[in-house]
Amino acid sequence: MADKKIIDNYPYIHYNTPVLSEPEMIERSLSFYEIMDRRRSVREFSDRSVPKAVIENLIKTASTAPSGAHKQPWTFCVIENPEIKKQIRIAAEQEELQSYESRMSSDWLDDLKPLGTDWHKPFLETAPYLIVVFKRSYELDVDGNKKTNYYVQESVGIAVGFLLSAIHNAGLVSLTHTPSPMNFLTKTLKRPINEKPFLLIPVGYPAEDCWVPDIQRKDLAAISVFY
Repeated sequence: MADKKIIDNYPYIHYNTPVLSEPEMIERSLSFYEIMDRRRSVREFSDRSVPKAVIENLIKTASTAPSGAHKQPWTFCVIENPEIKKQIRIAAEQEELQSYESRMSSDWLDDLKPLGTDWHKPFLETAPYLIVVFKRSYELDVDGNKKTNYYVQESVGIAVGFLLSAIHNAGLVSLTHTPSPMNFLTKTLKRPINEKPFLLIPVGYPAEDCWVPDIQRKDLAAISVFY
């Protein structure tokens, strides 16, 4: 069988993946679930360095996510520079302080209490890397004309899921941080007008004495319906 062929004037490659036995499928799916079930959002980071090659591999993994019309409408900004991390922390804490004091409802604040969060975000400086994910609402050609991207929110959300899984698989920890509004990230990182901040993710090792809330996930019956 040919490795490549032309279909409707576009190149295609032959796709083939090993067919697993049913016991192996069950074992692998259960193993991956058990790995991912140990993942937690962490707010206590070590400043221990992480090889840049690892971060590069994580982003490459995220970029394998499917996207609308294969437009890949994302940019992953990696921040290691301490001064830029400090700027981001200051701006994020300003937004978070306003949120905790006036923007969040009492129900929202009550729901957050078991997680032990507040407006202080020291992890934004402690974590060796911050990854700021931007969604590309549209593209600009060389003449400045807009080119549409499709299903941007969904595509970037899937890529972030891949990224978080890859971070955990690499033995690192992360946090999905969304200081609202996040426009300061566009200004701080000097991003173009077609990019909007989607998520801010500290990445690194957990602190030596790291504690996370004893959360319980909903069981299968509560989250699924089989027809």
